Amino acid sequence: MSDRKTKLYELDLRELVWRKSSASAGEHECVEVAELPGGGRAVRDSKNPEREPLRFTASEWAAFRQGVVAGEL
Repeated sequence: MSDRKTKLYELDLRELVWRKSSASAGEHECVEVAELPGGGRAVRDSKNPEREPLRFTASEWAAFRQGVVAGEL
């Protein structure tokens, strides 16, 4: 794991503001996303918020978003 990625997993996430997609339409089966320092993102399962969230660097998150917009995912 890179040093940047390791630092993301060392962050305390208790004070983060989590948000659901506006497309969730009240469904309880979606993910929540929170902003991390440096432009990264944390992602968790809304049904099980106690589980350890996944954490993405800013470049990983940008690549993911680009793939979604391009219809690759």
